[in-house]
Amino acid sequence: MQEPVHVSDESFEKVVLKSSIPVVVDFWAPWCGPCKMIAPALEKFAKEYSGKLLIAKVNTDEHPRWATQFNVQGIPTMLFVANGKVVHRQTGALPEGMLRDIVEQFLEVAGQAQTGA
Repeated sequence: MQEPVHVSDESFEKVVLKSSIPVVVDFWAPWCGPCKMIAPALEKFAKEYSGKLLIAKVNTDEHPRWATQFNVQGIPTMLFVANGKVVHRQTGALPEGMLRDIVEQFLEVAGQAQTGA
């Protein structure tokens, strides 16, 4: 079972930008209510899409470097990264169904990007 991966500033490039599969990066903080609302959905997606999608979580209180680099203004902010490039950005909490739609669209786009179609 795949769990969300907690990523530090030091491991971000290796885990996220050099990932062989698409990544959803969740920038969050322990005090953020909306972050807690979407966490169960992200955990579910990590298991469901295991091997096809990586869910990475960055605690912006402990690891602010990449949040700053990607100009993350509010949390939760999710970056959808394929082949080292941000293809979509979602700021704010969404209901699980809407978030699932975005994830599935992202996987379609990322899948096409990886095969060169």
